[in-house]
Amino acid sequence: MRDVAPVPAAGSAAVAPAAAAEPTLRELAARHGLAFGTAVDLPTLAGDAEYRAWVAAQFDTVTAENAMKWDALEPTRGRYEWGPADALVAFAQANGQRVRGHTLVWHNQNPAWLTDVPPDELGAVLKTHVQTTVRRFKGRIWQWDVVNEVFEDDGSPRDTVWLRALGPGYLADAFRWAHEADPDALLFYNDYEVEEVNAKSDGVYDLVRDLLRQGVPIHGVGLQGHLTADHAPLTMRENLGRFDALGLRTAVTEADVRMALPADPVKLQAQANVYRTALRACLVTPGCLSFTVWGYTDRYSWVPGWFEGDGAATILDENFAPKPAHRALREDLSFGGVRRRG
Repeated sequence: MRDVAPVPAAGSAAVAPAAAAEPTLRELAARHGLAFGTAVDLPTLAGDAEYRAWVAAQFDTVTAENAMKWDALEPTRGRYEWGPADALVAFAQANGQRVRGHTLVWHNQNPAWLTDVPPDELGAVLKTHVQTTVRRFKGRIWQWDVVNEVFEDDGSPRDTVWLRALGPGYLADAFRWAHEADPDALLFYNDYEVEEVNAKSDGVYDLVRDLLRQGVPIHGVGLQGHLTADHAPLTMRENLGRFDALGLRTAVTEADVRMALPADPVKLQAQANVYRTALRACLVTPGCLSFTVWGYTDRYSWVPGWFEGDGAATILDENFAPKPAHRALREDLSFGGVRRRG
């Protein structure tokens, strides 16, 4: 295992400076029975006190951006590097936060050695990975993204190493394996571009309904929420509602709203409206348990490195100054409260 520098419990200040005089996002969301979270980059958490202070003060759930993905946990077969993931869990415990585990089964960010595993051994290898990881954090992970992104945009199954080697039954197996390892964790299917009612979200709906009919221990559906400032997800309420009607929990798991750069006041206001639309859809859905932004400051956003010419996707700018999106979320969380299904 690599030596990993410990992550301080919080920043040098008790709360993030910009939020010292007003209720935090986590406090406002709690009025609605909603958890409000962020993805966290572990090197930045350890090295940037201001970033760390915001995470500690403003959010009551945290998700590792990369530290719990397979390539990070087991870069060499049979040799685990738990340090960064352990550090995030310890940080969360120190700050009264819950952890979303992300992600157990995916077609991306798998370790390089996996390509050398014979197809007839992949099922056993996957089971070992799922159960070793879940048992490591048993009792300390609130929600696991068990299976991630198995559909194409048209709702057809994505061609992955798992589907080719194991057939579609591996999906149910993954949830069963995770449940055996930690019966108390909430187990989610997670995907992108499924915020609205469309062919892809129809595929997800059919999958999870079928899993429920089989008695598979699936508890929720995560809608990632990687959105754009020029389009608000207008059927998101309806979409969340149909999963809710199945008795499943839901969550917005990776929200950000990118725009073509440079940002300007019109684009920033449009971005705020998209964030607000997504949050309101979650707030009116009784089983929507959490709303997580995929990073909260443009200083460390993944978007510019992935979408050429786009950026400014988060709720704070590069100097940790709140943007209109931050104010919009605060405003909606500041009013009233609803009774929620846990």
